[in-house]
Amino acid sequence: MSDQPAPVTAAIVVIGDEILSGRTRDTNSNHIALALGAIGVDLMEVRVVSDDQPAIVEAVNALRARNTYVFTTGGIGPTHDDKTADAIGAAFGVAVDHDPRAVAMLRERFPNPADLNEGRLRMARIPFGADLIANSVSKAPGFRLENVFVMAGVPSIMRAMLDVVIPELKTGVPVASATLRADAKEGDIAMALGEVQKAHPSVSIGSYPFTDGDRFNTNLVLRSRDERALANAKAAVEAMLSDMRSGAAAG
Repeated sequence: MSDQPAPVTAAIVVIGDEILSGRTRDTNSNHIALALGAIGVDLMEVRVVSDDQPAIVEAVNALRARNTYVFTTGGIGPTHDDKTADAIGAAFGVAVDHDPRAVAMLRERFPNPADLNEGRLRMARIPFGADLIANSVSKAPGFRLENVFVMAGVPSIMRAMLDVVIPELKTGVPVASATLRADAKEGDIAMALGEVQKAHPSVSIGSYPFTDGDRFNTNLVLRSRDERALANAKAAVEAMLSDMRSGAAAG
C-alpha cells in the first residue's frame, strides 16, 4: 500500500471567444499550472470554451465532478458577452444577483455614483452562496463556489486573484524533475529509453525533440514525487546515454 497521500487535482476552463479566435494569447493557464505545481497540485486538464453559457456549464460541471479544484478565467467583466457568473450559477442551480459585498468593493474604485454605472455593476453579480476573491488591481472581485474558483481573464488581475486563492488550497507533494540532454535523435534512443522507463515505473520519463542548429536533438525530462526514485532513474538514463555514445564511438 502506498504511503503517498491522495493526489490533489485541478482543471482550468479558459473562457472567451477572443482566445479561440487567436486574437488574444492565453498566458493564464501557464501561470496557474506553475503555481499549482509548486504546491503539489496536479493539473489534469485545460479546456478553452466560447462565451456561451451552455458550453461553460458543461465544462465546469464535468471538471468539478472529477477534480479537487476547477479554475475559470475570463468572462466576468462589464459587457454583454461576459456570461461566466450566470453560467456558474446555472451549473450549481443557484440564482445570481448583485452582491452587496461586491458592490461595496466597486464603490471603493468608483466613489462617484455616476461612475458606477449599470455596466460596471454587472461585475458585482455573484451567484448566491459564493465567497468573494479579492482583487487588489481593479477591485471587481472573483468568487468561489464550492470547489470552483472564478477569476478574471486580464492576466494582471487573474494573478492578483490567484495570489489570494493559493493559500486556501490543499497541497500535495511537489513533483521534482531533472532534465538531461541526450545528444541523440529521439528515434535512436526510443527502445533503450523504454527499457529504463519499465525499470523505474514511479518516475515519468518524457522525451522532447528539438532542433540544435541544423541537427535534431532530444531533451529527456524525468519527473517524480519520490526524490530517491528520481535520482536512481536519472542515473540509469545517464548510464544508458553513456553506453550508447561509447558504442557509437567504437563503431
